[in-house]
Amino acid sequence: MTDDVLTADQIQAVRDRVATLMPQLRADLEALVRIPSVSAASFDQAEVARSAEAVAELLRAEGLEVEVVTEGGRPAVIGHIDGPEGAPTVTLYAHHDVQPPGDDADWDSAPFEPTERDGRLYGRGAADDKAGVLAHIAALRAHRGNLPVGVTVFVEGEEESGSPSLRTILERHGDRLAADAIVIADSGNWAVGTPALTTTLRGGIRVVVRVETLDHSVHSGMFGGAAPDALTALIKLLATLHDDEGDVAVQGLEVGEAADLDYDEARFRAESGLLDGVELIGTGSILSRLWNKPSITTIGMDVTSVAKASNTLAARAAAKVSMRLAPTQDPLAAFELLEQHLLDQAPWGAKVTVELEEHGSGFAADANGPLHDQARASFRDAWGVEPVDMGVGGSIPFISDFAARFPEAAIIVTGVEDPDTRAHGANESLHLEEFARVCEAEAIFLARVGAARA
Repeated sequence: MTDDVLTADQIQAVRDRVATLMPQLRADLEALVRIPSVSAASFDQAEVARSAEAVAELLRAEGLEVEVVTEGGRPAVIGHIDGPEGAPTVTLYAHHDVQPPGDDADWDSAPFEPTERDGRLYGRGAADDKAGVLAHIAALRAHRGNLPVGVTVFVEGEEESGSPSLRTILERHGDRLAADAIVIADSGNWAVGTPALTTTLRGGIRVVVRVETLDHSVHSGMFGGAAPDALTALIKLLATLHDDEGDVAVQGLEVGEAADLDYDEARFRAESGLLDGVELIGTGSILSRLWNKPSITTIGMDVTSVAKASNTLAARAAAKVSMRLAPTQDPLAAFELLEQHLLDQAPWGAKVTVELEEHGSGFAADANGPLHDQARASFRDAWGVEPVDMGVGGSIPFISDFAARFPEAAIIVTGVEDPDTRAHGANESLHLEEFARVCEAEAIFLARVGAARA
């Protein structure tokens, strides 16, 4: 399969069709963003069900046979439409659930009221990942009545909650999702104007670390100086997780090296919002630190608040710790190494327990072959520049489940995000011109895959 299966006129015709579709695609995206489909258990799950039905209706309108499935978790949507006889099948993945919005005061506009500012559409889920859903709709609409391939669309409803029922869905419905290529629209691009295939993702584990030093809390004046309090012991314990340079100090973890792309400290500082004077941590190239080496973050603590503090030695304290892993690292092996480190480093004989809360495998793609070639060619068609292969420091554990369930499929990881998207944070946004290019590229990819079979 080569990248000249379509003429320039055929490519331009697809781009022109997508351009005419963009106003309605944006309207449909905004309608989805207005549904607060947060899959976290503390939020109204009726909204997740409403979001699933809205996605189902969008797919039915394109002629797909659609079912909303719930296998012990949040509702997912599966739709299918046949292509020409003998044509390949492409499965398109996205998710319709979103992260909690956080404090509304941190947003410059209401999180579930899509708002355009300076060419970006702001709102929770505007990029992650409801724009991914609409990119799939765009590809279907661009070929309405003349679809070049068979298409299955799978829109998950609990990706932001760790995809707990995905394996059951794959067991019970996997035959319906089998395809020659699986396009996963849940990542991003290298920069505005530069498309990318995501070829590596870090794995991850999340643990709760509990420290106890007393059978009850006591007066800090009466007993302080001889009895250690649990919070101080916890802080001392967490400090052992990094060495003086900021590298992860847990021994035995896998470490890799990233591709040699141009990414300097100035760009990292701008994209991360690092304050002036704050130093970077770790060693090696910045991209290796972000994509191929482990990192550890304390993401929460159970301690007495400043407002309610008293002169007391705390009997117990807890922290939630997230560890990102090299793409090839076994997450359960990593947990054993982390647990042993924490137990070995327990200060002053404090009682330490480590509970594994969540784990997920990383992903390292074999991004070679004719279908990946057609994906890269589609990016060139839409953006007019060469795409890059990049890693992502975050984790999408379900991709390894897809790879295991469909070992013969080409798994193509792409998406709508850019370095200023701020997914999961306040003021999440979608770059609207980039969104149009994503829609064009996906529509062209279906055309290329269909044409290449001839």
